Amino acid sequence: MNNIILKILFFLLISFPINSEIKIKPIIDGNSDAKVNIIVFESLTCGHCANFHKDIFPKLKNQYIDKGIVSIEFKSFPLDMAALNASKIAHCRNDGNSKILHFLFLNQDSWAKGETIDEFNKNLKAVISKKGKFEIDFNKCLNNKIVEDHILEDRINAVKKFDVNATPTIIINNKKFD
Repeated sequence: MNNIILKILFFLLISFPINSEIKIKPIIDGNSDAKVNIIVFESLTCGHCANFHKDIFPKLKNQYIDKGIVSIEFKSFPLDMAALNASKIAHCRNDGNSKILHFLFLNQDSWAKGETIDEFNKNLKAVISKKGKFEIDFNKCLNNKIVEDHILEDRINAVKKFDVNATPTIIINNKKFD
């Protein structure tokens, strides 16, 4: 009887691998040891967030991030399903690089449109395949439960820790700025 139980447990362990070794890297620009640490909670369908990436981030990067004074971490705070799916794409490669995130914001007007989530996804996939230079398995990314859980957990923690309720929300050295 014990051998049967052990065989069943062994079968279950090899059939359903534990994903504890998979870690989603944060999307950060700059040195994590910088004096000033900024966290930006944003939604990929937020127009104000896109404007931040177009107008403010390049100046911030040039004047402070590249000089090691500031680090900035981008956290997803999706406000709708289209933003959640785009966030999955941004986090999917798990490389901690912000290039695809900036790309999605800079091209927001090309993909963040449609009446159904299928239209949004179709536009998102088209923009990435036509304009982007990213190797992404689009469907695999959209169906990645680990990435989705990471994004939703970040959103829940943002509400609990910083009372985030809108995007963009900026945290500087652990203090929320409205």
